Amino acid sequence: MYTSLGKYQPYNTIVHKMDARVKLVTMIILMVSVFMTYSENSFMNLTIYAILFVSFLLLSAFAKVSFLSIFKSLAAIWVMILFVMILNVFFAKPTIPEGVDPKPYIAISIGSVDIYWLSIVNLLYVISRLVLIIMITNIFTSTTKPMEMTNALEWLLWPLGLIGVPIHKFAMAISLALRFIPTLQEETDRIMKAQASRGVDYKQGKFKEKIKALVALIIPLFMTAFTTSGQLADAMEARGYDPNANRTRYKTNHWGIRDFMGCLFALCWLAGIIVLAIMQPDIYKFFQVTLPMVK
Repeated sequence: MYTSLGKYQPYNTIVHKMDARVKLVTMIILMVSVFMTYSENSFMNLTIYAILFVSFLLLSAFAKVSFLSIFKSLAAIWVMILFVMILNVFFAKPTIPEGVDPKPYIAISIGSVDIYWLSIVNLLYVISRLVLIIMITNIFTSTTKPMEMTNALEWLLWPLGLIGVPIHKFAMAISLALRFIPTLQEETDRIMKAQASRGVDYKQGKFKEKIKALVALIIPLFMTAFTTSGQLADAMEARGYDPNANRTRYKTNHWGIRDFMGCLFALCWLAGIIVLAIMQPDIYKFFQVTLPMVK
């Protein structure tokens, strides 16, 4: 079954039962590890990203999170990936000293266009980081209830409340935005199927026809989003929700062994990425592996 990004999946796993605050802090640490530089060798960094991918994949399986949803989420941003690829091909060029043969820097030559290894490495950087970030976010949102997510965000942002920032409103807005992601995805799919049954073609035709088809999708999607948000506001108001009132908790979180294990995992992970960032390992240099010229 396809699991949308941001949709809670009620499974009975240790990750689901863990305190949302522990999961939120762990998610932040995992995201930091994705954007760190672990070696001066670009291929070594990509190798570490591959290890992170396998680790997140195991964590997804442990939390019973659908891995198929990651590729479904990436399909929605393929235009941005294509745009980044074009930019890298035409603009990302290494600094080649004068008198040096440029062939070791070139990966592929298509006619008069040379695609450098630097372009390929930069593209792999972007794609790998997108995949890893989506995996982390998918694990967090699929194993955490929206209200628990709101409470965790409010707890994390409590220092801002000392200077008058309405942290509860901010946390509620973020949690509702994450909660509406799967709703909008499902609504988009429903509208596309309804428009396709009326003869709208999203894949073929001229550019002008595709623009018209896109407008036929965006307008009802916006109308549905406004209607749903209005219904949600009315429902919250009917239940007596007051964003300015003092908040109380229906359920209180009790610290357990699973939360301790989660904190221990986060601390070990943080210590590991700090050690790697300081040591700057390079197994390719150690084993004297010849790599393409990137810089």
